[in-house]
Amino acid sequence: MPEDRTFRDHPVSFVRRSGRMSEAQERAWAELAPRYVIDVPRAIASTSVHPDARLVPAEAYGREAPFVVEIGSGQGHAIVHAASSAPERDFLAIEVFRAGLARTMLDADAAGLRNLRLVEANAPEVLETLLPEASVDEVWIFFSDPWHKKKHNKRRMVRDGFGAQSGRALRDGGLLRLATDWEDYALQMREVLDAAPEFERAFDGEWADRFDGRVMTAFERKGIDKGRDIRDLVYRRIARG
Repeated sequence: MPEDRTFRDHPVSFVRRSGRMSEAQERAWAELAPRYVIDVPRAIASTSVHPDARLVPAEAYGREAPFVVEIGSGQGHAIVHAASSAPERDFLAIEVFRAGLARTMLDADAAGLRNLRLVEANAPEVLETLLPEASVDEVWIFFSDPWHKKKHNKRRMVRDGFGAQSGRALRDGGLLRLATDWEDYALQMREVLDAAPEFERAFDGEWADRFDGRVMTAFERKGIDKGRDIRDLVYRRIARG
């Protein structure tokens, strides 16, 4: 038998916190998770994905439709708004914090959404194995943790290798949309993706225009209020072969 592993091979982009959920969030998890949360077989950690696990979108949503994945959905404000505005599309929220997932489910249920599912897992593992290759139309990464201390930069989501991870899941011509209020991270994102053979720029000039499909959240507003510029990027998956 292969030797058991205790730790992941690469640093994750989050620190697992055990924040206490409110009574309403606990109730949401108990009552709504069977409808919204996709049960993921685990590997070596509570947020890991077993390498043999596979998600078939048509089975999860009961139809075939354009498929959008948001990495780090937080409280779910952006993806719930998007799913409400585009019922012809299916949406998947990837998040590791249960309180945020519970809040997302509460809002999704209040809106009567049936085109939204959630996965509690480490995003790179979802992109690398759980999602079928070339199954996703758009991947969104909005305001992921910038890990602004230099010694923590290795934890950033968009770093060397991310082009291959996200490019595997995206269909040919699919879009990778990013936004951040941290200039240094924006520059790193652009450098990494400009160098990724899987992608080409889908914008002119220094930065992309603000994505009009991204609702203004309290998090984004907070960054603006602190005087930070919001920088958007969008890249297109180059055709395979």
